[in-house]
Amino acid sequence: MIVEVLWADLSNLLQTHRGVIEGVSLVILGIGVLINVISVLQLPAALSELLRHSRAEDRDATWEVLISDVAMPVSVLVPAYNEEATIVDNVRSMLFLQYPDLEIVVVNDGSRDATLERLIAAFALSPVVRAHELALPHAALRGLYASPAWPGLLVIDKHNGGSKSDAINAGINLSRNPLFCVVDADSLLEADSLLQTVRPFMENPDGMAAVGGTVRVLNGCTVENGQIVTVGLPRKFLPSVQNLEYIRAFLVTRLAWSHWRMLSIISGAFGLFRRDLALEIGGFAKGSHGEDYDFIVRLHRHLHDNKRPYEMRYLPEPVCWTEAPEDLRTLSTQRRRWQRGAMQVLLANARMIGNPRYGRFGMLGLTHNLLVDVIAPVAELAGYLFLPLFYLSGALDGAFLLAFFGLFVMLGVFYSVCALILEEIELKRTPGVAGLIMIGLVAVIENFGYRQLNSLWRIRGLWEFLRGTHGWGEMQRRGAMRAPADAGPGATVGVVGYAAGRGGATLYAIPTPEEHEIGR
Repeated sequence: MIVEVLWADLSNLLQTHRGVIEGVSLVILGIGVLINVISVLQLPAALSELLRHSRAEDRDATWEVLISDVAMPVSVLVPAYNEEATIVDNVRSMLFLQYPDLEIVVVNDGSRDATLERLIAAFALSPVVRAHELALPHAALRGLYASPAWPGLLVIDKHNGGSKSDAINAGINLSRNPLFCVVDADSLLEADSLLQTVRPFMENPDGMAAVGGTVRVLNGCTVENGQIVTVGLPRKFLPSVQNLEYIRAFLVTRLAWSHWRMLSIISGAFGLFRRDLALEIGGFAKGSHGEDYDFIVRLHRHLHDNKRPYEMRYLPEPVCWTEAPEDLRTLSTQRRRWQRGAMQVLLANARMIGNPRYGRFGMLGLTHNLLVDVIAPVAELAGYLFLPLFYLSGALDGAFLLAFFGLFVMLGVFYSVCALILEEIELKRTPGVAGLIMIGLVAVIENFGYRQLNSLWRIRGLWEFLRGTHGWGEMQRRGAMRAPADAGPGATVGVVGYAAGRGGATLYAIPTPEEHEIGR
C-alpha cells in the first residue's frame, strides 16, 4: 500500500514536470546521437587509411628492411610482474622476431612468484654489470642477468615500483637503442611485426614520434614454442566479446584518428617509440593507471609546446596477440582501472582540451575523449535509470523509449559489421565464415547485459577516481602460453587469460573509449 502511494506521488510529480523530463530525455538522446555520428564518420576515415596500406606492397618492403643495413636498432622492453606462467614462452618468441638489430630487455618488477627463476633456468642467465645512466626515476635494481648464449637478452631484476610505468622506465634507462618497443609479458608478437612498425621511423626519422600496431585477442589460438600456429576464436563469451571490442577499437577507431592525425593512445601492449623523446618528457608517469594513454598525451603536449613538427601513426597490419580476461572479476578490475586512468589523463591535461594552441589534437581529439570518457558514462547510466522510470510513470512516450534503444542497438550492430568488413579487407585473422557469423551474433548479444555491465564498471571507476582509489589490481593469469607439465616438446596448448589495453562498451553504440587496447 505504501509503495503504491509513493509510486503514485512520484508519477504525478514526474508528469507535472513533463517539460523537464522531455528536456532531460533529449539531452541523453543528443549525447548518444553525437557519439554515434562521430562513430559513423570514423568508418570512411578508417577505410581511407586502410587503403593506404597495401598488404602486398608492405610485405615486399618489409623483407627489404630485413636484409638491409639501414634498419634502426630497436629495444623490446618486457615489463613483468608475477608472470611465471607465460614469461619463458614470451621471451622465446621475442628472441626469434625477424629483425636485424634487436635487443630484448625483460624487467622483473619485484615478482613474488618464480618469474626470475624461470628466466634464469630457461636461458642460462648469470649476473652481469652494465653501465647505464639513471635518467628516469624507478625503484632500486637488485641485479642484471645475461647469457653468452643469448647476447641480445638482458634481464633486469628490481624492487617492485608499484606500477608498470616504473618497470618501463628502468628498461628505458638500461636500453641502448634509439627506438624502444613496449610489449606486455602476456603477449606475443607476430614474427615480422617490428619490421613493419619501424618503417614509418625510417621514412621520417626526425618527425615520427610513435607508431602503434594492432592488438588482437589470443584466447582460442594455439601456440607452439612461443609462436601462434593456428588462429582461432575464443570459446567463452567474455573473451569473445572482447575480441569484437578489439576489432572495433583498432580497425576503426585507431585507424580513423590516425587518419585525422589526432591519435591519442598507442596501446601499452604494443607500441614503438623514440627513446630520446621519452627521456625529454620524463618517461612514463609512475602514478598513472593508464600509462600508455598518459604517455602519448604528454608527448603531444611536449612537442606542441616546443613547436616541433611531428607525426604519430597507427598501422593495421603488425599484430600483437594478448590474453583477454575470462572472468568478470578480472575484467571489472581492468575496466575500472582504465576509467581511472582516463580521468587522470584528462584532469592532468585539462588545459589542452579545446585549446587551439594544441591544434586539432587539443580542439577535437581531447574534446572527443572528454565526451566519451567522462560525459558518456554518466549520460548512459542516466539513460538506463531514468528513461524506463519516465516511461513507467507515464511522463515519457513509449515510442520514444523504444526508438531510443532500438536505434542504438542497430547502430552498434552496424558498426560492428563494418569493423568486421575492414578486418577481412586487411588482416583476415578471423577463421572462416562460421567465425564471422559467430562474431556477428556476439555483436547482437552484447547489447543485452554486457554493455550495461561495462557501463556500471566505468561508473564505478569514475567513483573510485573521485574517492582517490589507487592500486593496479591483481590480474589472474591462466598460463595460456605454457604447455602442460606432461606435454612433450612442441606441445600445442589452447590460450586463455588476461588482456591489456583500454576500452569499453557504451549504450551509445560504439565502445569507443579504447577504444582509445582498448587497448588502453
